[in-house]
Amino acid sequence: MQESLRSRQWFGRKGKDGFIYRAWMKNQGIPPDEFNGKPVIGICNTWSELTPCNAHFRELAESVKRGILEAGGFPVEFPVMSLGETLMKPTAMLYRNLVSMDVEESVRANPVDGVVLLCGCDKTTPSLVMGACSVDLPAIVVSGGAMLTGKYNGRDIGTSDIWRFTDEVRSGAMSEEALNLAEAGMCRSRGHCAVMGTASSMACMVEALGLSLPGNAAIPAADASRKVLAQLSGRRITDMVRSNIKLSDILTRQAFENAIRVNAAVGGSTNFVIHLLAIAGRIGVELGMDDFDRLSANIPLIANLQPSGKYFMEDLYYAGGLPAVMRELLPWLHADAVTANGNTVRQNVENAVSNNRDVIAPVDAPFNPLSGVVVLRGNLCEAGAVLKPSAASPRLLQHTGKAVVFENIEDYKARIDDPALPVDENSILVLKNVGPKGYPGMPEVGNMSLPKKLLAKGVTDMVRISDGRMSGTGFGTVVLHVSPEAAAGGTLALVENGDLIALDVAGRSLRLLVEEEVLARRRAAWQAAESPYRRGYVQLYVQHVEQAHLGADFDFLKGSSGSEVLRDSH
Repeated sequence: MQESLRSRQWFGRKGKDGFIYRAWMKNQGIPPDEFNGKPVIGICNTWSELTPCNAHFRELAESVKRGILEAGGFPVEFPVMSLGETLMKPTAMLYRNLVSMDVEESVRANPVDGVVLLCGCDKTTPSLVMGACSVDLPAIVVSGGAMLTGKYNGRDIGTSDIWRFTDEVRSGAMSEEALNLAEAGMCRSRGHCAVMGTASSMACMVEALGLSLPGNAAIPAADASRKVLAQLSGRRITDMVRSNIKLSDILTRQAFENAIRVNAAVGGSTNFVIHLLAIAGRIGVELGMDDFDRLSANIPLIANLQPSGKYFMEDLYYAGGLPAVMRELLPWLHADAVTANGNTVRQNVENAVSNNRDVIAPVDAPFNPLSGVVVLRGNLCEAGAVLKPSAASPRLLQHTGKAVVFENIEDYKARIDDPALPVDENSILVLKNVGPKGYPGMPEVGNMSLPKKLLAKGVTDMVRISDGRMSGTGFGTVVLHVSPEAAAGGTLALVENGDLIALDVAGRSLRLLVEEEVLARRRAAWQAAESPYRRGYVQLYVQHVEQAHLGADFDFLKGSSGSEVLRDSH
């Protein structure tokens, strides 16, 4: 086994190269038998004080190290760029692909036999998994966990309430002083968002894919069990290296289908779609937009969690966590799929139970019959668009209205509260040029706040359409990821004020009710805006990012380059 270790290509070398590789490791006070002959396990850490969700990862990494040492491995911690969803401008999504490149090249270039991926905040999970897939070494994910449930005026709150509070302030129903009190009680501990937003959806995704130990998704960041899981993950990755269980052995088509169905059952984020597509593209599994609709269509929503429901991730943990959800779903899952701990899905979850049927409902009495992600087609979204029905208003799931068009985010911000804006509750808000190329980076602005004058009338939801995304904590009748985007010349670019748009969720249709001859004239007159980006990463992004229905990855990053490095450095 020792001779088969990848790290031996560095530390087992004779002559000058081996001398250099070993000697400079020894300057850290490490005996040579620690790294020469044992599995060398990289700990890919997205710790950063600019990523508050992941700010406890130094401590979590120590638990991982203990597990690796106990199992006879040698841990080496290394940093990669960290994506703080709450602080980064213009959007953390702009840098997801960059971090995946950082991970891929860091893992491949260094003497590691396996890797532990420490991730939590929204984009850190898909970016680390994408990068690791392109190297395809043994890997296991340890999520950071959700923060404790927020408290305000004697009730539970979470990130989804930000959107409600903001609209209440704008309508005059909530004071700025009250908003400050809510802000103080929102984030009570370490960890990512306390609701089933994108961060928790990503944690559920990796557990459903089989890339983590069972229970990873729901343990709160502040709970001691999170450290226990990290230590056990350190032990397990060392054994995975010895058994040579690689990502490609776990990430089969069946694993992706399991993840899609689990996401439907927990009311996961629409961002799940774009990230899972990107991961599939890296590992070489064929996956398309329609798979999300087809595979989740008959899955009941059984996890009663915000933003689609009532409760929080902390409650999900007490109720049995994701294993209890997956136990309910066993008839729909590929139960024989192998996971990171060496067991099948069935073996991992068959004895799990729901401790609270109000939080994890039985499949024959679901919390909500509407679940999953609906994929829409039509002349307004030729390559597809997505909508989350469990977060939408049932009365708007079939709706025809006149478009109120905003050409970009600046136009929206300048005019949305103009008393003269020609809008009523039946209108459809359309936001262009917030897609992958148009923004660039596809920000979470799709759940546009409603006009102040309609909020004052008590309107709480309208149909909203854009080529952008929305936060997994958001809600409403919001059509997202319209593809092709406006900046790429999609039909969305041609929509004008007053055009009729028809949304039919049951019929999976989104149509612009304008004569084709008129659209042809508009298309002939349309000109793509010249990109202002002339250098650096953002120019690279605009030139090479694919459209949303393909996962918004870079066209040159599809597939894997493997782990082999043919040339030495000296």
